Amino acid sequence: MNATEFQHKLVIQAQQDFNAAQIGFIEEISSAINAKHKHAIAPNAVSLEGIADKQVGTQVNHELKARAFALQLDLNILASERKLSDFKLVAMDMDSTLITIECIDEIADMQGLKPQVAEITEAAMRGEIEFQESLILRVALLKGLDASALQRVYDQRLQLSLGAEKMLQGVRDAGLKTLLVSGGFTFFTNHLKSRLKLDTTHANTLEIIDDKLTGRITGTIVDAQEKQATVERVCQAMGITAQQAIVMGDGANDLKMMSIAGLSLAFRAKPVVRTQANVAFNFVGLDGLLNLF
Repeated sequence: MNATEFQHKLVIQAQQDFNAAQIGFIEEISSAINAKHKHAIAPNAVSLEGIADKQVGTQVNHELKARAFALQLDLNILASERKLSDFKLVAMDMDSTLITIECIDEIADMQGLKPQVAEITEAAMRGEIEFQESLILRVALLKGLDASALQRVYDQRLQLSLGAEKMLQGVRDAGLKTLLVSGGFTFFTNHLKSRLKLDTTHANTLEIIDDKLTGRITGTIVDAQEKQATVERVCQAMGITAQQAIVMGDGANDLKMMSIAGLSLAFRAKPVVRTQANVAFNFVGLDGLLNLF
C-alpha cells in the first residue's frame, strides 16, 4: 500500500451474537475488501482493518450493504486512526433515539388521539412537513389534557433505547460531555437529565395552566435550526468545534445538527437520515458507538 492510500476499517455489528449466516458473510466480505486484519471486538461485533481508500468505494457497494441489511448486520466504515477521545461531546436527539417512544404520540394516546398525532409525527420525521408546523398542530390537539398524563407517560411507557446506559457510561469514561437536544418536551428531558446524569438538555416547554395543557408551547420552538444552534452554543461554551462532536438522531429535524458534526450517527432512522449520516445503526444498540473506536 503506497503512502497516498489512507486506511479505513469496516465495523460490522449485530444486535445479538453473530449467527452462522452472519459469520459466513463476514468471511466473504473480509476477503472481498482484502482486509489486512480482522479484530473481534465482541461476540456481536468485528472490525475488518487495513482497508485501502480505493477498496472502500469499490468493494463495499450497495449490493453488499443490502445483503448485510437482510442479514440484520450494520456495516460502517471509519478512518482507522479515529479514536473516541478525539471527540469531546455527544449530542443526542431524545424521541426514538435515546428513548424508544415518541413522547407526544403517547401523550396523545391519553386523549384517544394517538393515530392522528402519530401520522403527523411520521410525516415530520420523513421531512414531508416542516417540524415547527407539525409540532404546533400536534400540541394543539392536546388542549385540555390533565398535566398528570405527562408523568403517566414517563412512568408507564418511556423506555431507554437498547444500549443507552452502556453508551453513556462509555463516553463519560472517555471524557466526553453529553447534550440531549429534543423537539420533545422539557418534562421528559429534565427527568432524563437527572436519571442519566446528562450535562445539558434543551427542549420545548408545554404551557400548563390550572394543571391542564393549553395546547401551546412557551418560548422558542426547538426545531431543526434550533437543534443545530444548540449544538453550536454548547460547543462554543466548551471551547471546541462542532467537528469534535458526535451527533445522533433519527428524523429529518436532526439533519442540520448532524451535518455540522465530526461524526453523525443515524439510529433506527428514517431513510432520508440514514443516507446522509456518516454511520447508521439499524440493528445494534446505542452502545455500538463504543465498538466503532
